[in-house]
Amino acid sequence: MIRLILVRHGETYWNEEGRFQGRIDVELNKNGKDQAMKLAGALKNVKIDAIYSSPLKRSFLTAEAVAEEHGSNVDQVSEFNEIDHGLWEGSTVEQVLEEDGDAYRVWLENPENASMPSGEDLEDLRSRAVSRLHQIFERHKDGETILVVGHDATNKVIICHALGLDNSHFWKIKQGNASIDILEYENGKFRITLLNDTCHLGGIVDTTTPGAL
Repeated sequence: MIRLILVRHGETYWNEEGRFQGRIDVELNKNGKDQAMKLAGALKNVKIDAIYSSPLKRSFLTAEAVAEEHGSNVDQVSEFNEIDHGLWEGSTVEQVLEEDGDAYRVWLENPENASMPSGEDLEDLRSRAVSRLHQIFERHKDGETILVVGHDATNKVIICHALGLDNSHFWKIKQGNASIDILEYENGKFRITLLNDTCHLGGIVDTTTPGAL
């Protein structure tokens, strides 16, 4: 059995402002840096054999905080990047509603049918992220634990895959900033043992900013 610890990055300035981030390389804000340190503390005594992260700063710096506690390196994996929101990137929900309201409503109501203008759809994201994750599993031995630091939409499609759900279930899952999921992978099958845990941030209720807008 290989254990996967799946984490979302800490809060950013654009999470705070409610803007679509996608591929834009937005920095962690002060709260996000604090969340990353609390995450690192929560995982300090957990045996971690390898750490992987999206190359985007918000994920990579979150992963680095954990890596420093373990004396480890972080391998950057572009397939774990956030979904490409295309022309919506940098915009607030209000701006997208005004300029592209019909497409945004599809994103909220039928995410499996939504395609970001000049960007990706969830199947594009799922295909690259899940394929790369299984390649990583092949590099590791039974009994090892790997950490993957990704993004809201990236983590959600991985979890949907693990549960055998299609992308229509996307909005039924929350991934709070600096949240922890734990999945066990054995004989080609997943078992989820922890989902969206943010207790290390100071309480049992997840009060972090919403993701994927």
